[in-house]
Amino acid sequence: MAKGDLDEKTMPLLDHLIELRQRLLYSVIAILVLFFVCYYFAPDIYNFLVQPLADILEKTGGPRRLIFTALHEAFFTYIKVALFAALFLAFPFVAIQIWAFIAPGLYKREKRAFAPFLVATPILFFLGGALVYYVIFPLAWKFFLSFESVGGPGALPIQLEAKVDQYLSLVMRLIFAFGLVFELPVVMTLLARVGMITSKGMAEKRRYAVVLAFIAAAILTPPDVISQIGLAIPTLMLYEVSIWAVKIVERQRGERPQEEDEEEEGEEEDEENDEGKAAGKPNWDDDETKTSGDKPA
Repeated sequence: MAKGDLDEKTMPLLDHLIELRQRLLYSVIAILVLFFVCYYFAPDIYNFLVQPLADILEKTGGPRRLIFTALHEAFFTYIKVALFAALFLAFPFVAIQIWAFIAPGLYKREKRAFAPFLVATPILFFLGGALVYYVIFPLAWKFFLSFESVGGPGALPIQLEAKVDQYLSLVMRLIFAFGLVFELPVVMTLLARVGMITSKGMAEKRRYAVVLAFIAAAILTPPDVISQIGLAIPTLMLYEVSIWAVKIVERQRGERPQEEDEEEEGEEEDEENDEGKAAGKPNWDDDETKTSGDKPA
């Protein structure tokens, strides 16, 4: 292979790797900036996360407390809070960077098709986090606190003394679990657009989806019925929404003539050739160039 041909094949790959590195760098910088900002507000963020537990404890006998048993535990808890909040807030920006990396390789119709998913992804993620915070947390914490006992003659009371790091770890796991599960319609619709799944196949495998939903809920949530059902039921509802969304994709694909796709692909290639000519790059696909024999080996 000639050196010119080798450079022609390797340079585009290097350009993609450079752009990928740039997008990753932007994402890391955004997360770091948000981390320092969130660390400044870490006590307020932690108070916000602990508020559902505080409300229930207030109803069951007045103010209570969270404890830490190691000298460094509170400090690292605030670091975890800042990192958790930074990742949560940076999710839309990271999604935009992913889109900016893959968008140049898509046709116009593909860009129009994927653009709604770019908007829906952070919205669904935040909806999942809001569901677990405002609905699941109060129910789950109330269930856990029901195992307390006041004790009596010859018996010791059982009272909650929650640790700050354990509470934060539980909250983070639940919020991210619900947020990721709410991305199910987006993932399934994208798989349908590339032809990997069909609505008929999803409907036929619905019983397997039910089993997998409860297995995932048992792994991602604490061992209590409320949080497991609270994650499994929305997952099954989102699976049904995904089937409906896949049907829309299949209907749109059937209504679009194949000639229109080929014509649009030809227009994209013509635009790329025009850009190459404007930049002074030779077009070796030109018929005159082919017949003249001036194309180098």
